[in-house]
Amino acid sequence: MKIAVFGAGAIGGYMAARLAAAGEDVTLVARGAKLAAIRRDGLRLVEEGGETVTRPACTDDPAEAGVQDYVVLAMKAHSVPAAAPRLAPMLGPDTAVVPAVNGVPWWFFHRLGGAWEGRRLGSVDPDDVQWTHIGPERVIGCVVYPAAEVVAPGVVRHVSGERMPVGEPDGTRSERARRLSRAMIAAGMKAPVRPRIRDDIWIKLWGNATLNPVSMLTGAALDAIVGDDAVRAAVRAMMVEVDSVGQRLGLRLPIGVDRRLAGAAAVGAHRTSTLQDYEHGRAVELEPLIGAVVEIARMVGVETPTLDLVYALARQRARTAGVWPGG
Repeated sequence: MKIAVFGAGAIGGYMAARLAAAGEDVTLVARGAKLAAIRRDGLRLVEEGGETVTRPACTDDPAEAGVQDYVVLAMKAHSVPAAAPRLAPMLGPDTAVVPAVNGVPWWFFHRLGGAWEGRRLGSVDPDDVQWTHIGPERVIGCVVYPAAEVVAPGVVRHVSGERMPVGEPDGTRSERARRLSRAMIAAGMKAPVRPRIRDDIWIKLWGNATLNPVSMLTGAALDAIVGDDAVRAAVRAMMVEVDSVGQRLGLRLPIGVDRRLAGAAAVGAHRTSTLQDYEHGRAVELEPLIGAVVEIARMVGVETPTLDLVYALARQRARTAGVWPGG
């Protein structure tokens, strides 16, 4: 099975290393120092049990990779639109695309059914670039839970977590989804095929849409955010609004707001990826995490005053700091 992983960051490196070690035919699409390091020294995955070195095929040219069975997009969501036109040489008639990104995915309303079937989201797919160049019919959904970091070009440290559930937008247990699940499970990832992948997306989004922008605004880790009564109350109000939008869409969430907030508190002194990106001067993911929720809320007629306020403040701060995608 031919699997291309587009992006050699933390999650891309983690997935490529695990899949290559399990014997899959992996091609890693990378560039710059990461590409040079992997070609020279291999791809190094550092975990609690030691270090694994694999040597997947590595290129900066999708045409060199050729047609794949699966293309995993392991990059920041705001980077995918620019990359989408480059994917064409890897896409055959039966190629599936797996966006392993955070936040609300651009394909969210594909095969949802009902009043919002096929709606497009300008916040995460400006000018329908991904919809046009990838096509929603290729997509297998994926929710990314592992925590990992790039400690040097070509060196990824896996901190915790293996959960990466996958699922078809229409909820079917297709053969392509089951093949992907089997390959990921054999590689050590917890990747069941889920019949309602949007529910899984929304559960993770509960934290990303609320805690991430608040952490960027405050500079605080999760324990400090949840441990401050006033800030906790603001985050809870945001979570209630995210929950209301999900309910309007017909999503079924197995836990309540307070349990989700307690789960965040249990993580401890974790600094969110958005805060880390902000502090390192990297473009921040706000549109897929909170901007898309606000866009959907307007679409379905749900008021989200707290989300609106935090989104406006976080967006302005990102622009002032020069870390808003696109400048």
